[in-house]
Amino acid sequence: MRVFVTGASGWIGSAVVPELVSAGHAVTGLARSDASAERIRTAGATPVPGSLDDLESIRSGAAAADAVIHLGFKHDFSDYAGAGRTERAVVATIGDELAGSDRPFLFASGIVARPGELLTEDVASPYVGADAPRGGGEAFAFEYADRGVRPVALRFSPTVHGRGDHGFSTELVRVAREKGVAGYVGDGSNRWPAVHRLDAAHLVRLALGQATPAARVHGVSEEGIPTREIAEAIGAGLGLPVESIAPGDVDAHFGWIGRFFGMDIPASSAITRERYGWQPTHPTLLEDFASGYYFEAVAAR
Repeated sequence: MRVFVTGASGWIGSAVVPELVSAGHAVTGLARSDASAERIRTAGATPVPGSLDDLESIRSGAAAADAVIHLGFKHDFSDYAGAGRTERAVVATIGDELAGSDRPFLFASGIVARPGELLTEDVASPYVGADAPRGGGEAFAFEYADRGVRPVALRFSPTVHGRGDHGFSTELVRVAREKGVAGYVGDGSNRWPAVHRLDAAHLVRLALGQATPAARVHGVSEEGIPTREIAEAIGAGLGLPVESIAPGDVDAHFGWIGRFFGMDIPASSAITRERYGWQPTHPTLLEDFASGYYFEAVAAR
């Protein structure tokens, strides 16, 4: 199968591409720079020059493919609304190009926030409209199921961890080092789902092979790790005290990541595991912290 991947050189995409290549797929990947293009080539795929703002490059990449996996996203929390508008434009471009072809369209989507409730794959995203988080991309993409496309939502855990991670987990380590304390919000009982990057990449390959219209796939290895345990692992790794941060002080202490770290958003992957035969095999988040490389990476910055 010819597969076009956006975000092919990114954190998840750079693991997905080798998975696809090893399964015999011919992969092309959107590359916004020479460095990105080289990483894509090294992974065994063919780079396609362009970016998320270059909709013509995305359209042509989709046109030449048997399936599209959209993993790119502008992680600019200073202009999250703008990132959502870009996401919606990209979804529209891919969806319009694939319309009437019955081709799979897999796309990255986040865990839906239902504080205190265990999210399952049966729950539809409440984010609808261009001004919703991520531009309401999941609900918008699912509209193409009525237009001869097979859209599949890849709901990745907020923590996709592993060696080389520069996302949420690394930011929490950086904040702890800067503040001199590993903090958690309130009593730290709120839960974060997590998945290892390589387990997530394997799930994407499985979902591609069994794509059904409007399916929701949960890239969740651990349903919900209490954030106090995350803070304790960070404190142990850095040799710092572990303390509760009052809800009113979250923004000042954590910065932008505080709004996420204080959420209680457990999620299940029971349906995903049964449907796709997915069994995560790589280290847990706390095992990754215990290995030490998160602390080595932050210290090297």
